[in-house]
Amino acid sequence: MKVLIGLSGGVDSSVAAFLLKKEGFDVTAGFMRNWEDDDGSPYCSVKEDFLDAAQVADKLGINLIQMNFAKQYKEKVFSYFLDELNNGKTPNPDIYCNKFIKFKEFTDYAAENGFDAVATGHYSKIQVIDKEYFLCKSYDQNKDQTYFLSQIEKDVLSNLKFPLGNLLKTDVRKIAQEENLVTYDKKDSTGICFIGERPFPEFLNKYLPEDCGKIVDEKDEVIGEHKGLHFYTIGQRQGLGIGGLKNRAEKAWYVAQKDFSNNKLVVVQETDNPLLFKQNLSVSNINWLKHPSSNKVSAKIRYRQKDQDCEIDIKGDKAEVVFKKPQRAVTPGQFIVFYEDEICLGGGEIDI
Repeated sequence: MKVLIGLSGGVDSSVAAFLLKKEGFDVTAGFMRNWEDDDGSPYCSVKEDFLDAAQVADKLGINLIQMNFAKQYKEKVFSYFLDELNNGKTPNPDIYCNKFIKFKEFTDYAAENGFDAVATGHYSKIQVIDKEYFLCKSYDQNKDQTYFLSQIEKDVLSNLKFPLGNLLKTDVRKIAQEENLVTYDKKDSTGICFIGERPFPEFLNKYLPEDCGKIVDEKDEVIGEHKGLHFYTIGQRQGLGIGGLKNRAEKAWYVAQKDFSNNKLVVVQETDNPLLFKQNLSVSNINWLKHPSSNKVSAKIRYRQKDQDCEIDIKGDKAEVVFKKPQRAVTPGQFIVFYEDEICLGGGEIDI
């Protein structure tokens, strides 16, 4: 079987490639280059990542193909990212990157070039039940990435391989070290998919106009000034610049609401303030990988959150969700992902 693996230059995809080769697959690696706007910046790691990927491919004795999806990334992922910010939402570009680039452009390339399957270093599993393919949680519950894969097309599941699905992250690093892979101690990337880690406000200023306004408390009293509502997200604590106020308790402030009609950022001090919690939410653009067996499912509204019990009322590709317990920092533009035990049912965008 010919397998094309996405080799990013990180430890996870490196070990995934090693495991596929060990199993006897005919493995080819593909390095995706998807961001070109500021390749010369200190925050762009694409050159270093490619060199690491090349060294891993050479060590494993597999071919490495460079592929450029920068145009598609800008059209499908980055444009969505900016549009959502302009509409007052907090987008998740990593989910769209998986949907349109890694599991669309990349898988299409594989199909057009004679590969039988595509693999990545994601922590998740593909399970076959009664000849049907399902996306399932990984063995390492702390690293499970089904949340980020919830928007991919169901049709591609039958052609995917996730070699790390039954491993712990600690085991992955141990394998990389034992096999003398150059990436064994490389730090995990945490920035925006393919754009990397960089000062977020400074980066956004290149693409979105600054629109300063007032920061107010829940009584609408002005306590500061914000740099533009798109720089903030619900529940945010850091970077508000409103500490040390007179006649105010020395407690942290949290973003509770973004009032776009009045260009105001509403903040509260108590971490359990009622304004930070919601029990109901609306969802749109739901991508179903498996339809729920009943209206009682579990869900998460952010990566690494524990599954939360809820009831769902489905209306086409939309739904109304009622949680058993109120959820903190429900954020428009982020994604809610549904589960039945270990099976990822899919997910959609939070509207509220």
